[in-house]
Amino acid sequence: MAHADDAQQAVPNTPGTRTDGDGVTRRRPLRERHVEETIEVAVPVRTAYNQWTQFKTFPRFSAVVRDVEQIRPTVTAWSIGYGPLRHRFAVEILEQDPDAYLAWRGLEQHPSHQGEVEFRPTGSGGTAITVRILLEPRGAARVLTRSSGATRLTARLVRGELLNFKHFIEGLGQEGGAWRGTIRNGRVQHDHPEPPRSRVAQWPVG
Repeated sequence: MAHADDAQQAVPNTPGTRTDGDGVTRRRPLRERHVEETIEVAVPVRTAYNQWTQFKTFPRFSAVVRDVEQIRPTVTAWSIGYGPLRHRFAVEILEQDPDAYLAWRGLEQHPSHQGEVEFRPTGSGGTAITVRILLEPRGAARVLTRSSGATRLTARLVRGELLNFKHFIEGLGQEGGAWRGTIRNGRVQHDHPEPPRSRVAQWPVG
């Protein structure tokens, strides 16, 4: 498992955009971040991606996620913590490409964060999953975030969660559900326009 958590790289930077060969404009990956962690799992990309995006199943393997609630089609509320301690915050999915990429931003104010996860096939038929996180502290929290101890703590947490996911999905051998939609700039992209009067939510998680 590789990682890079040097605080010297931690300059807030919002990803730009890129235009792929298919002419579709997508976000560029975070060039600057506090944490980057990669792990390989012994399941195909489609299986790993499908299971990862079933956010409500995170409490089944996570050491810190206690509950995930769907708020809007691209917004979820996460409850995390140890023991009796709990912290609840909302996350908005900004970009989502099936079997490839997912980018999000925290909707907290003090502090917040943004992140992304990439899925790449390996030569052995498995999947390399890379998570990048950029913390965006405000006020006094900036001092803590600049310290190597804070970034290393975040890196250890991410590494542990990736390892938990690896054991979980390899134990299952197949995904427990799937949502194969695409999200651009925080909006679900529909293959066919919905009827003008339709107000049925299209949830991006199972």
